[in-house]
Amino acid sequence: MLKTLIASLFALLLTPLGMAVAAPAPAPPTVAATGYLLVDMDSDIVLAAKDAEQRLEPASLTKIMTAYVVFRELRGGSITLTDPVLISEKAWKTPGSRMFVEVNKRVSVEELLKGMIIQSGNDASVALAEHVAGSEEAFANLMNNHAHRLGMLDTHFVNATGLPDPEHYTTPRDIALVTEATIREFPELYKLYAVKEYTYNDIRQHNRNNLLWRDAAVDGVKTGHTEAAGYCLVASAKRDNMRLVSVVMGTESEKARAVESQSLLNYGFRFYETHRLYGANDRLTRTRVWMGEQEEVSLGLDKDLYVTIPRRQYEKLNARTDIQSGIEAPISKGQKLGEVVIELDGELVTRKPLVALEDVPEGGIWRTVVDSVLMMFE
Repeated sequence: MLKTLIASLFALLLTPLGMAVAAPAPAPPTVAATGYLLVDMDSDIVLAAKDAEQRLEPASLTKIMTAYVVFRELRGGSITLTDPVLISEKAWKTPGSRMFVEVNKRVSVEELLKGMIIQSGNDASVALAEHVAGSEEAFANLMNNHAHRLGMLDTHFVNATGLPDPEHYTTPRDIALVTEATIREFPELYKLYAVKEYTYNDIRQHNRNNLLWRDAAVDGVKTGHTEAAGYCLVASAKRDNMRLVSVVMGTESEKARAVESQSLLNYGFRFYETHRLYGANDRLTRTRVWMGEQEEVSLGLDKDLYVTIPRRQYEKLNARTDIQSGIEAPISKGQKLGEVVIELDGELVTRKPLVALEDVPEGGIWRTVVDSVLMMFE
């Protein structure tokens, strides 16, 4: 009975679209970069990659994390956009790209964010770090704490700017994680990454992300360059209901980083599509619980489940559940009790935890005795 119910449920949820079946997606384009990654933000499925776990110098891609930390502090209320920030001599003297703030002058957090994100100002980055944490070194500790929380396991920061240091590194995969977190957690502040130019102190500077002019779907994110890191670009674009994030690190020129990033984005949008299959907390099925106050528990997902697949392959999707046997109370809401497995034409697409959607306390003595006997026959 239970297997029949599950089969009927998934058959209903995965009704074919009635479209002609196309061939699987072709191989990704060849990208001239030290490391790169193309990932769908909702499904977290990687569509193209090379050395995505390799530790590389991030240059100004670092500022994605710097901004993320500042965004978190703004949300927490410890700082505000109107806070006047006193510009230190250290911030003023920071080499590299700059916003051209002046020492001992006060500049608002909002202005500094624009100077850092749009103009890639190292001076603005240091000023924000000092305002948030008292020093750039203390701010770097905050950066590393957030990196660890986000699962950026091959990342370590020592500054807020991305200026070279042997102990300052990340990976294409890790920088994609903080980019996705920024877009997901701070949609309004993320809009700063799409601003094409900013004028401060009568000095107008253009956003270095050339894709903002080339592709209307692109709304961020950040460029970077040092001699050792090469030319880097994190780009994100949304077409219809599909958002892709590309990370390209170690190309040979400004033109190359834009061309290679565009080729990855075009590949993803041209040959793939993303579908939301199930919503968080939707009841997908129920299963037997032994020795509990109730005999069954509802099972579902704790997050929306998206898949990214080659175009016009939706009718080949198949979903199944693997549920633990002999489940006994007590059960806590959110407890993993199995998996939802999604396959395309027999190949694994993704698997996600199947969790309890409610608490099930232990039953009384009579229920325990009865179910103990029944379990022996099971």
